[in-house]
Parts: sequence; C-alpha cells; structure tokens
Amino acid sequence: QVQLVESGGGLVQPGGSLRLSCAASGFSFSRYSMYWYRQSPGKERELVALIFSTGSITKYADSVKGRFTISRDNAKSTVYLQMNSLKPEDTAVYYCYSRIVRDYWGQGTQVTVSA
Repeated sequence: QVQLVESGGGLVQPGGSLRLSCAASGFSFSRYSMYWYRQSPGKERELVALIFSTGSITKYADSVKGRFTISRDNAKSTVYLQMNSLKPEDTAVYYCYSRIVRDYWGQGTQVTVSA
C-alpha cells in the first residue's frame, strides 16, 4: 500500500534551517510529482512546493521562494524540503502529498520557529 512518512521537523530559532524528508513506498515513486503542504492552526492547508517526477521542474509558494528548496532522490524514493532563513510564520505541520489514482497524505511533521 502507498505510504508517505515525513521526518525532520522540530523546534528552530528564527533564521535557522531544517531539512524535512518524506520516504515513499508502495508505488513507482519516480513516475509521480511530489508536493509539500503545510497547515497552521486556524488556517487552510497551503501548497508550499512541488517537484515533477524527474526533478526537472519545481514550483514554490511566493512566501517561501528563495528560502526553501524541494528536491528528490528517486533511487531512495524520498523527497526533501530544505528550509532556510526560517520565520515564525513558517510554523506549521508540514505534509507530504502525492496523487496516485487518489490523494495520499503523510501523517505530517511539526515545524516550530520560535525564539
């Protein structure tokens, strides 16, 4: 069965960095685009970044452009989100997502940016 498992979240000070990972299994990872979303309390889930199957095309939310980088390792069936220059407003639960016939979400990983 399809599984998406995020890791790498935590507490970081403003200006710091974190790298999130999403390990995928149960499908042909290299054939599918992968996405990172986030959700803060009281807000709708929002798209943060996406990467096409080959990794040749990436897109970002305006709020994270220049600070976050999405990448993937198809040999390891893993997608990453490198987050630099973190701000308090980046605090959220971050989710890995893909659509393989239907929507699949990971369980989420908490990122807290606070002094």
